Amino acid sequence: MKNIFKKYESNVRSYCRNFPVKFKTAKNDQLITTEGDVYTDFLAGAGTLNYGHNNNKIKRKVLKYIESDGPIHGLDMYTEAKEEFLINFVSTILNKRNMKYKVQFPGPTGTNAVETALKIARKVTGRKNVISFTNGFHGCTLGSAAVTGNSHFRVGTAVSLPDTTFMPYEGFLGKDVDTTDVMLKMLEDSSSGVDKPAAVILETVQGEGGLNAASKKWLQRVERICRKFDILLIVDDIQAGCGRTGKFFSFEGMGISPDIVTLSKSLSGYGLPMSLVLMKEELDVWKPGEHNGTFRGHNLAFVAASAAIKEYWSDDRFELKIAKKSQLIRSRFQEIIDSSNSGNMRIKGRGMMIGLDCRNGDFAEKVTARCFKRNLIIERSGTNDEIVKCLAPLTITESNLKKGLDIISESVSEVSKTMKPEKILSVV
Repeated sequence: MKNIFKKYESNVRSYCRNFPVKFKTAKNDQLITTEGDVYTDFLAGAGTLNYGHNNNKIKRKVLKYIESDGPIHGLDMYTEAKEEFLINFVSTILNKRNMKYKVQFPGPTGTNAVETALKIARKVTGRKNVISFTNGFHGCTLGSAAVTGNSHFRVGTAVSLPDTTFMPYEGFLGKDVDTTDVMLKMLEDSSSGVDKPAAVILETVQGEGGLNAASKKWLQRVERICRKFDILLIVDDIQAGCGRTGKFFSFEGMGISPDIVTLSKSLSGYGLPMSLVLMKEELDVWKPGEHNGTFRGHNLAFVAASAAIKEYWSDDRFELKIAKKSQLIRSRFQEIIDSSNSGNMRIKGRGMMIGLDCRNGDFAEKVTARCFKRNLIIERSGTNDEIVKCLAPLTITESNLKKGLDIISESVSEVSKTMKPEKILSVV
């Protein structure tokens, strides 16, 4: 089994190296191997499967559409599937939140959405520079990689990545430093070397960057600075959106109104490739066909997304369930910290986008490896992969959630016995 992948698949493969088993079936929060071993899934397609694997309510709609011979591929032509999605998305998501955005389907992936957002911001303003933030991750195509902080992804492009200025994210310079002061000073001072940007792009919770969660105060000040200098604000909600932080959009309740929003990952509700860009109406200055993509009209994804929106976002019941599970995870993580002899672990993130900061990549790696041996799939994030990152499906059963948290607790306890606290403290 492993030889075929090793022989023919590129060395770029990564997740399979940490989870070297072959999966055959999957259901909600569980993955089952060809050998019949059952794994609890705390990865969920890196946030793509918020509604779990093969969600029955969504699957029925997808199968019905396939049986009806509805068009699967449609470029940007009008279809019933796209119409139904737009009706549901506008009425259930946008209108209920008093949001007025135009919707663009740029292509099937998150990086397509980011590239589109950057392109439209530059087209509207006539400026090239974009401000991004330390530890931000926005994709691996050239424009997206240019606004990504992690050197691992930047080096992979093998070309220069221009027209980006990085500013310190909240907390990057320590808890007592308001990093928006740095941003404001650099923009105010004509000798700072920072060209006036077309846009500022940020994640309200940095997923790959280590689950750094921006505060309401910090986000509001970033927006005020944007307004002062006539800079567009782009919120990348690709991983943090679609309920992951507790609300459909991660910036809900933060008191900000982004000019552009990118969505993907769990948007389709079924793991089907789909992304979109939301832009304020006055920003929609595209000429017909000026930005396109062969797979921007994925009708199966439209069908699945419509089903997910109607099933989970018509009222607040789903949000209340997410809040309850979020609190359960947070309280269990606190218990793990209190009972561990590592001394300085902490909780990071928001909602069900949450992790255990081990402050040490080796420690976190040993924890996730032991979790895998106990049949739990969970990944790491952060500058040194020091965060044990919990991205369980939002629909996970309470019993399986508790089971997974028990496994994390057991794994941390086991690793704590083999690694001395001073070694864990050595990398902060």
